[in-house]
Amino acid sequence: MPKTLRNLLSALALGASLAITALPAAAAPESTDPIKLTLHDWTGQLITTQLMAEVLKKAGYNVELVTADYLAQFAGLESGDLHVAMEIWATTGQEALDAAVATGKVENLGETGMQAKEEWWYPTYMKEKCPGLPNWEALLDPACAEAFSTAETAPNGRYLGGPVTWGGFDEERVSALGLPFEVVHAGTDAALFAELESAYQRQAPIMLWIYAPHWAVAKYEGEWVEFPQYTPECYADPAWGGNANEAYDCGKPFGAIWKAGWAGLKDKWPGAHKAIQAFSIDNAEMGQMITEVDLNGKSVQDVADAWIAANEARWSAWIQ
Repeated sequence: MPKTLRNLLSALALGASLAITALPAAAAPESTDPIKLTLHDWTGQLITTQLMAEVLKKAGYNVELVTADYLAQFAGLESGDLHVAMEIWATTGQEALDAAVATGKVENLGETGMQAKEEWWYPTYMKEKCPGLPNWEALLDPACAEAFSTAETAPNGRYLGGPVTWGGFDEERVSALGLPFEVVHAGTDAALFAELESAYQRQAPIMLWIYAPHWAVAKYEGEWVEFPQYTPECYADPAWGGNANEAYDCGKPFGAIWKAGWAGLKDKWPGAHKAIQAFSIDNAEMGQMITEVDLNGKSVQDVADAWIAANEARWSAWIQ
């Protein structure tokens, strides 16, 4: 073999070797077992989880999406049957998350970048019939409660809560604050907002659970009820607050939306663990993506794919 050709082939071989060793660790997943991410029953969480799944796939990981109950999922995270939950809202899941982390079997993987708010909400047009709002004490007035009533609940007001799997302690809140309201749960996230749309178009009475980030707070003019401010003691100690005999005599907590995972994640899939910790998105971005799905009829997959295509530099840094 001519010396020049031999030298060329040697150089090519060396270059190939260097290229292989220079590949990021994420290109060689530590395990081919599927990383199981949980899916719940609201659009934003489906989007967040799909985004994370697509990023992990880009890094070569095997990903499985598993439908799970929002609060009951912690048993699966503790056992390692489930691996990642992309949205634990401080408003409804903080206690469950803290309890799971305290077992040592679940890890808080940090904030998603989104800030959660969930509370009782009403359209602005209802203030004419209950002028003391947004102060929660206005709801104690029988005339105000009846203004929010339906044929099924009259003379009590009707509060439309989220699906029962979301938690939220609304029945307990009604009892502790002595509110003349009945709690009725929507079967799904879609049903909750379909009822809001119907009532708003008719200027009909409605009081319901609204959360942010979400498109509803931008589309509809309304306000959240201002309850006594949440503290951990309100939920844990009946002696706290205005009702010395019952807990939950306050509003819902506001705060971060957390990521959580099985404690063994960092050892079995350290690259994925790092990527999930790095994941961050804000309320405005999420609100826009939810709008694309819920109002503009796009699929969660299409919206996630569009975000991945538009933000390569951003998510690529998560898997380096």
